Amino acid sequence: MNDTRLKILTFIEKNSRVDIKELAVVLGVDEAAVIKELNDMESEGIICGYHTIIDWDKTATEKVTAMIEVRVTPQRGKGFDDIAERIYKYPEVTSVYLISGGFDLMVMLEGKTLKEVATFVTEKLSTLETVISTQTNFVLKKYKDHGTILTKQYEDQRIVVSP
Repeated sequence: MNDTRLKILTFIEKNSRVDIKELAVVLGVDEAAVIKELNDMESEGIICGYHTIIDWDKTATEKVTAMIEVRVTPQRGKGFDDIAERIYKYPEVTSVYLISGGFDLMVMLEGKTLKEVATFVTEKLSTLETVISTQTNFVLKKYKDHGTILTKQYEDQRIVVSP
């Protein structure tokens, strides 16, 4: 990967709304080169999408996020890919990761209520033939998401005492 591509990726990973003109100036290349690299990386599947991080707790929208650890039986010749694909096709599922440890997959999903998430797990996820077990963990509060701090940072309120 060339240096320009790496710099572009580093910038847009932190802020996908960065102005193309500004990015070109920072990189010392012309705007057309930045646009070409972005288009090429999108075509090659290096850039897979652009996302906005929202603190749903600051809105009137009720939303529950759950991290579900899933233990599965890998299929001969296919490993974990087929079951992961079946899981990520559900609209409630926001992410699926192959993980190490006591479980095989980490499934992130969103619902309106705890009951809605629990129903998804019991009626859709747990009934898949290769799923051995699940463990549901509900996200109670997000402090940092994709590198962005969502909570007010603690400011030390103590009085400075000097000798």
